[in-house]
Amino acid sequence: MAKPKQAYSCTACGAQSGKWNGQCGDCGAWNTLEEIVVSITSNNNPRSARFQGYAGKPSVQSLTEVSPEQQTRFSIGISELDRVLGGGVVPGSVILIGGDPGIGKSTILQQALAQLGKTLKPLYITGEESLQQVSMRAHRLGLEGTDIRLLSETCVEKIIETAQIEKPQVLVVDSIQTIFTDMLQSAPGSVAQVRESAAQLVRFAKQTGTVLFLVGHVTKEGALAGPRVLEHMVDTVLYFEGDASSPYRVIRAVKNRFGAVNELGVFAMTEKGLREVSNPSAIFLSRHEEDVPGSVVMVTREGSRPMLVEVQALVAESHTSNPRRVALGVDAQRLSMLLALLDRHGGIAMYDYDVFVNIVGGMRISETGADLSVILSILSSFKDKSFPKDWIVFGEVGLAGEIRPVQNGQERLREAAKHGFVRAIIPKANAPKQKIEGIEVQAVSRLSEVLDFI
Repeated sequence: MAKPKQAYSCTACGAQSGKWNGQCGDCGAWNTLEEIVVSITSNNNPRSARFQGYAGKPSVQSLTEVSPEQQTRFSIGISELDRVLGGGVVPGSVILIGGDPGIGKSTILQQALAQLGKTLKPLYITGEESLQQVSMRAHRLGLEGTDIRLLSETCVEKIIETAQIEKPQVLVVDSIQTIFTDMLQSAPGSVAQVRESAAQLVRFAKQTGTVLFLVGHVTKEGALAGPRVLEHMVDTVLYFEGDASSPYRVIRAVKNRFGAVNELGVFAMTEKGLREVSNPSAIFLSRHEEDVPGSVVMVTREGSRPMLVEVQALVAESHTSNPRRVALGVDAQRLSMLLALLDRHGGIAMYDYDVFVNIVGGMRISETGADLSVILSILSSFKDKSFPKDWIVFGEVGLAGEIRPVQNGQERLREAAKHGFVRAIIPKANAPKQKIEGIEVQAVSRLSEVLDFI
C-alpha cells in the first residue's frame, strides 16, 4: 500500500505547507501548523474500505418518512451514571469521559462494563495499562468473575479490525491520547493524532451501532487535553469533578444529545470502587453544631434535581498592596463583580481585605442563583456575625442591585423544607402562591432590602 502524502495546514488561515515551520508563511501566526493527510495514492485505501460491509449507499429521506420514535436505551445498572447519561446508553452513541489522573475514570468504566456485560457484549481497549493491571483492578473491585473482552493496543486501524471481528456492542478506549493512526507521522497524543483517531472510531461506532466510550485526559486548567473539536465530534461529554483527596466524586454532563446538560451524578470512592450517593445534599453540608460566621446554605439546581450546598467565605485584612480574591467552586470573575455590588449598593468596601470563597465538598456551581448566598457569606465573615444555620438563601443579583428570580424556586424550597430548614430568603418573583409547610419565606426584590433585613 502506498504511503499517504503528508502536509501541514495552518489552523489560523488554512494555508498548507510541505514541511513544518514554527511560523505560517502566509498569515505569520506562530505554532499553528498541524499535520494533515493530503491524499492516498493506493486503491487499497483503508479509509475507504475500513467499514466495508457495514455502510451502505447513502439515501435521501423526507422528514415525514423518518419515525419520531425514541431510540432504545440500555440501562447501565448504576443509577447515578444512568441519570447523567439521560437514562442509559443509546446504540451508536459516543461518550467522552474526562478528568484528572486517578480520579476514577477507568474504575467507573470497568464497573459499567461489568453491568452492561450481563446483557451486551463489551470490549475494553487499554492503551495505557497492561492486561494484568486491568485484571488487578477488576479483582480489587470484585469484578473478576465478569466476562469482559480485553485488548491491549494503540493503533486505531488494528483496534477497528479487531472490533469488526469481535463485533462488540459496547467499546471502551482508554485513553484516546495513547491511540495513533499509521496515516500520520506525528507522535500519539498530538492534536492531529487525537483528532484523526477519534474520527475513525466515531465513524465506526455510528455505522455499526456500537456504544463507544472514550477516556480523555485534562490539562492543568481542567479542560480536555487535545483539540476542542473532539468535544464536537462526540454525543456526550462527561467530566469528573472533585478533589482527588476527597472521597466524593461528581460526574457532570457538559454536553448530551440524549439527555439534560449539567446533570450531576454523585459517587463516593471506596475500596470496592465508586459507590452511588443516595442523598447528595448531605455531603455538601458541614452541619455545624452551632452557628459560625461566613457559612450560608443555598439550594442549587444542577440538572434535574435540587441540592443543598454550603457556601463558606473568609474575609481577612490584607497585608499586601493587591488583596487576593480566591474562588473555589464559583466563578472568580463573578466574585469580583459581587464585591463591587456590595460596595456600590451596600456601602461595604473590601478593597483592603483578602476574600476567599469555597463551596464545601468540592462542588462547582455554574448557575447564577448562588449570587445572594455568596454575598451574605462574605458579609457574615466580614462582620464576624453568624448566619442562622437553619436558613437557606438563593437568588441572582443584577448589576442594578435587583434580586432576580431563578428556575424551579418552589422545588428548591421543598428540598430545603425536607432537610429541616425553617426560613428562606429568596427573590420576590420566586415566592410561592401557597405556603410550603415547614418553611417561612422572606421574599426580597433589592440587595439593599436584603442587607436591611439581615
